[in-house]
Amino acid sequence: MSDRQLPAKVALRDQLLAARRRRPLLEVAEAGRVIAGHLLDCPEVRRAATVAAYVSVGSEPGTSALLAGLGAAGKRVVLPRLLPDGDLDWGTWRGEESLRPAARGLLEPEDSLGVEAVATADAVLVPGLAVSPTGMRLGRGGGSYDRALARVPVDTFTCVLLHDDEVGLEVPVEPHDRPVLAAATPRGITRLRPASA
Repeated sequence: MSDRQLPAKVALRDQLLAARRRRPLLEVAEAGRVIAGHLLDCPEVRRAATVAAYVSVGSEPGTSALLAGLGAAGKRVVLPRLLPDGDLDWGTWRGEESLRPAARGLLEPEDSLGVEAVATADAVLVPGLAVSPTGMRLGRGGGSYDRALARVPVDTFTCVLLHDDEVGLEVPVEPHDRPVLAAATPRGITRLRPASA
């Protein structure tokens, strides 16, 4: 939790982003399809009435199949809308046609439910670059998801979507970082062991 961790976090983030840029597009698309199957079979997601998810970008495991599957299963799906201060508002996903282009190449829902809407989700699926065995997630550095995760009730299923080799890494931790309970990769769902508070 010292200032020395920030450079380590930046270095790890740069390394992981470089590795992702080298991934073939076919591998990225297939990863998304397989992860969707794992999550749609996951008990916490099957039981969920509302799922907070996101629209993938670039070399993140794709979320198109996941969003379609959640919709087909009758789930209410809320997606983030990036606010100017870096916080996340949430809106309702109603299919691809309900999304609009936004800053940073993102696609976002048109409606606004407010920043607290994530707390109503029964399962929260988030992007990331890596996760530690204790559930500490490395994101892209804006802190948006750490703010959102701070609003989620403690016992809510929280899961980061990653490639297989991005799970179990030592992630530098800062005071604002929030853990997740699981990671979904093409290999399956990995339950993590957050340190007790």
